[in-house]
Amino acid sequence: MSLEERRGAAGRASFPAPGNREARVSQMSQTRIERLNAAFQEEISDILRSETKDPRVGFVSVTRVDLTQDMRQARVYVSVLGPEEDREASLEGLKSAAGFIRSEVARRIRLRYAPEILFRLDDSIVHGVRIMELLNQVKREEGAGRPPAPPGGKPK
Repeated sequence: MSLEERRGAAGRASFPAPGNREARVSQMSQTRIERLNAAFQEEISDILRSETKDPRVGFVSVTRVDLTQDMRQARVYVSVLGPEEDREASLEGLKSAAGFIRSEVARRIRLRYAPEILFRLDDSIVHGVRIMELLNQVKREEGAGRPPAPPGGKPK
């Protein structure tokens, strides 16, 4: 295709758009964000384990980190085993230590901007433990020759 053929009505050259550039850029940035999610999870876990001094922060597991596309916020999902009041106290301790954790993560992972860290409780481990208890109960009842109890009710 000659330059004359590429010229539009306005007299400017119009070149074909590169094939699927937006998809490639999006895929690249998504891959980068996934790598950063894993790095944030590892670093925040290490900071909580070794450098956090708040007694409210007990045994906390970082289960997942979700960075926003613009990398301005990081939602950190944590699991805390124990009663509800321990979970709430740990979450409050984490929220109060968020600034320290943010500065430590920024020091360890070199980024232009350190994202704001937002902590969220993740109850998936508690739900998993409950499901395992129910499965073990069904297994014991089947082994005893009784039919399993209907969900949410008593056996008839």
